[in-house]
Amino acid sequence: MKKIGVLLLAVSFALALANPGRLIDDGKFQQAYSEALAMKSAPGYALAAEAASLYAGYKAVGSKEKEEWFSKAEAAAKLAIKADPKYPKGYFELSRAQGRLAQYRGILASLNLASSVRDNIKKTLALDPTYDAAWVALAVWNLELAQKGVGWMYGASIGNVIPNFEKAIKLAPNDISHRLEYGSALLRMKKPQLAKKQLEKALQLRAVTYTDRMDQQKAKELLAQIK
Repeated sequence: MKKIGVLLLAVSFALALANPGRLIDDGKFQQAYSEALAMKSAPGYALAAEAASLYAGYKAVGSKEKEEWFSKAEAAAKLAIKADPKYPKGYFELSRAQGRLAQYRGILASLNLASSVRDNIKKTLALDPTYDAAWVALAVWNLELAQKGVGWMYGASIGNVIPNFEKAIKLAPNDISHRLEYGSALLRMKKPQLAKKQLEKALQLRAVTYTDRMDQQKAKELLAQIK
């Protein structure tokens, strides 16, 4: 019995150490990336991709380091898809990483990535129509391409932005990141009062994770710009 107790304690300790999701919540993105990769499974690779993208977006310094980590996210997401082609998070993380990589690569590569981002968002939603973050991604994708004047090449439209954000908000009304993204998009669309409503809501919600707190700080900064 004593050996069994020691074994169970060791297993519990190992599980506590290998919890990439909790590490991501705590903002320990690099550690989460390494531990998630070591899981060698579709969920693990997808978590590694998420951790790499979040590190690039929230903590990396300079365009070189950001591109490096978004590239790691892209590679990990591709491993997730290979491990399980029916796992929606793999496609979502690939769309997220490639959407950001388009900022750092040449114009031709960026045009190709635009199609890939769209296709992977749609694959995510085909597998899971309730994937709220994918609806946010689709809204932002439409906004980016429409405002760049190339939306017609890809089927993107400014008219799709608000409906897609509304779908995401309906699915996850208490997600701070969604409110921030929505508010940011509305500011870009010259709708400051609607943006103010979303940003204020972001500040009213309870911050649980590291990214929640960072997103609320960004929401405060954007609100300060609205007259």
